[in-house]
Amino acid sequence: MTLFSLARKNIQRNLSNYFLYIASMVFSIVIYFTFVTLKYSDDLASSTGMSQQIKGLMSASSIVLLFFIVIFIAYSNSFFMKKRKKEVALYSLLGVRQQKIGLMLFFENLVIGLVSLVLGIIIGFFMSKVLLTILVRLMGYQVVANLTFTPEAVLQTAGIFFVLFLFTSLQGYRVIYQFKLIDLFHAEKQGEKIPRASLLAAILGTVLIAFGYYTASSDIFTSPIWKVFSILGTPLLVIGVTIAGTYLLFHSVSVFVLTALKKATSWSWRGLNLIGVSQLLYRIRANAKSLSIIAILSATTITAGGGVFGMYYNTEASVRHALPNTFMWKGEAVEFDQQNVLYNESIHAKNLRVDNEFAFFEYTLLKESDYNHLASLQGQERELHIADGSAVLLDVNYDERFSHDFTGENFKLQSGESFHIDKMYTDSVLNFMPAGTVLVVNDHVFDTTNAEGITMQVVGMDNDLKQQSVSKEIFGQLSTEQQEWFSSVPQSYEDSLGTVGSLLFVGSFLGLVFLAATGSIIYFKVLTEAEEDQAKYAVLNKIGVNSRQILKTVAGQVAVIFSAPLIVGIVHSAFALLAFSQLFNMDITKPVLVWMIAYSVIYGLYYLFTVRAFYKIVRQGN
Repeated sequence: MTLFSLARKNIQRNLSNYFLYIASMVFSIVIYFTFVTLKYSDDLASSTGMSQQIKGLMSASSIVLLFFIVIFIAYSNSFFMKKRKKEVALYSLLGVRQQKIGLMLFFENLVIGLVSLVLGIIIGFFMSKVLLTILVRLMGYQVVANLTFTPEAVLQTAGIFFVLFLFTSLQGYRVIYQFKLIDLFHAEKQGEKIPRASLLAAILGTVLIAFGYYTASSDIFTSPIWKVFSILGTPLLVIGVTIAGTYLLFHSVSVFVLTALKKATSWSWRGLNLIGVSQLLYRIRANAKSLSIIAILSATTITAGGGVFGMYYNTEASVRHALPNTFMWKGEAVEFDQQNVLYNESIHAKNLRVDNEFAFFEYTLLKESDYNHLASLQGQERELHIADGSAVLLDVNYDERFSHDFTGENFKLQSGESFHIDKMYTDSVLNFMPAGTVLVVNDHVFDTTNAEGITMQVVGMDNDLKQQSVSKEIFGQLSTEQQEWFSSVPQSYEDSLGTVGSLLFVGSFLGLVFLAATGSIIYFKVLTEAEEDQAKYAVLNKIGVNSRQILKTVAGQVAVIFSAPLIVGIVHSAFALLAFSQLFNMDITKPVLVWMIAYSVIYGLYYLFTVRAFYKIVRQGN
């Protein structure tokens, strides 16, 4: 029997154990191949006006994805090598030379890698049309992508991953030359000593995480911590203390909790609880590093995906907040298709300029009757009644953290006139581009105010997000100067959706790759421990413990390993997303909850696969 055939038989025999690893690898290659294909795709250039932006985003994303895949493969191989040490020792005992054993392991890893690469490229080729269609739909374009074959994407993907698999396959030699024969036989028996609960480390871990949460939830513009460490330094500080606190949480806090559970005889002596807690406690330090990494990765994935999904969810609301009218521009009216027009008004306003020694500020002066008329057309219920000498300020960019509140103050103009600001509102009846901040006064004061008069065209249309053709028709009739101040709801929405949609596409699929990889890592680790525990469960079966009790114990033990990093990751991401929502002054509660639930459901599927595989292994020992 040749080494290659022996390697092939080993893969076939262990295919069930390799399945999730291969599936995760294939999925990662599919996403990488798709990103590279999109980078070289001509469909993006023909169907969108953002081809260069998308290509740059895909290039950067493919680098991040490749970096993560390298870590994932290296981490997974370490589990496989540990699992195969006893088998390697047996080959050595039978007289097979170390070089031959190393070649066999080399062939096994290389074959798995090449099979994953071929499957990934083939599936990626057929999936590229679907994924490209998803991308352009998320960007707001109603087009169907074509199935494209790009040789550059195939060569780049095959070349990079072949080198990667070649490098990881060489790791098999380390097992052969690094350990003694007796160490290989007893590799699976080398466990951790039962750790002692450290109250000091538990308190320190809790304090570090609490400090990170407090800093993340503090206002970026008013918090003394943000002022001391700066906007760039504070996030790094939060990330650092959170990672350190997470490691101590699993390394010490979890030991403290499990030790307390073990001592609680009313609970631990019920059923097989004592056995399950003891097994978790025995391996907690070996699992602490892995669980910490998975918790941080989960938090990163949920935070990035939830933040981008929140921005995508609020895209339309953000555009409408700044642009209450479908179209608006300075100057005279132009001819355009009137089919879906709800209103088409010419508004006479005035341009106010306030200078100081550093800069100048421009405001648009609007009379009360025009405000009330536009508010009625837009469906707003507010109606203004302003006394002489008073004014209402409309500032859609107002933020109490860094904007000045003029309410109750006298607003002095360059001309010497002043207005008493009765109220300030954060919405307007004029588009921010080109009107900017708006000052509303009564009609008499408007007529007597000495300022440059301007005419603005205000148009409202039904189904305004779909009026791209009208937007282009109006834009084409404007002068170069007018085009600079032209505001269009459909165009702004398309631009915003294109940017945020592409980010959501990349974030979603990178998040799925991270989720698949982290789920696989736990799967490998738990199954390795299952084989070590085979004999223990066989003893339990012989003394009368039935299959249902064993399954319950297995499910509970695996649930702790899966749920602990998930819960910690969700809590971490909740505070990170709270800071995100405060920074952008955006309500993202609903999209974040949807994202977290979707992440947890997919994560739960890995839990079910792992429980099934764990139970199958321990039943084989019976």
